[in-house]
Amino acid sequence: MTGDTYLTVAGPAHTSFTVQGSEFIGHTRPAETVAAAEAFVDEIRAEYDDATHNVPAYRVRADPFREWASDDGEPSGSAGKPALNVLQGQEVENVVVVVTRYYGGTNLGVGGLVSAYGQSVKDALDAAEVVEERPHEPVGVTVDYDDSGTVRGILEGWDCEFDADYAERVSFDVRVPVSEVEALRDRLRSATSGRVELS
Repeated sequence: MTGDTYLTVAGPAHTSFTVQGSEFIGHTRPAETVAAAEAFVDEIRAEYDDATHNVPAYRVRADPFREWASDDGEPSGSAGKPALNVLQGQEVENVVVVVTRYYGGTNLGVGGLVSAYGQSVKDALDAAEVVEERPHEPVGVTVDYDDSGTVRGILEGWDCEFDADYAERVSFDVRVPVSEVEALRDRLRSATSGRVELS
């Protein structure tokens, strides 16, 4: 977990294929926290509660770094590990996958399962599109109306995403690349002569 950038998926996706009567559906989505990854696993398990297996795997840039997988009742090492191996092999992070299997009456054997679960995760990642992402940090910015135009101008020219809320005062919820947080804070402080509130 080094460097300023990491690979993850651009958005949610799902794919499916059939092997000897068994249907395999691969679901994936970005997840910035372990809680988000686990919520997605629970969501898929609830939506596909009639499936024979829902095999999850995730890798999340938490502190400490977390990666986890489960065979969900398949023979040990035949499902969760191959799913996680694909995530590791493609070096994607902040991503969660669940492979849903509807049993089709033919046993695939451990080798067949390893292949099918691995392929399902590969297909889902391809469909979701692997992209390079930079670690971001949320920054809360609050100012009076007098300073809001200045602050908005700085944010629009900065490499960040933000939402503005115009209430009694103006608050900006900003997502800034971690490597730029201090520079942005300094810039906002100097531009408003220290009147900005940062959280």
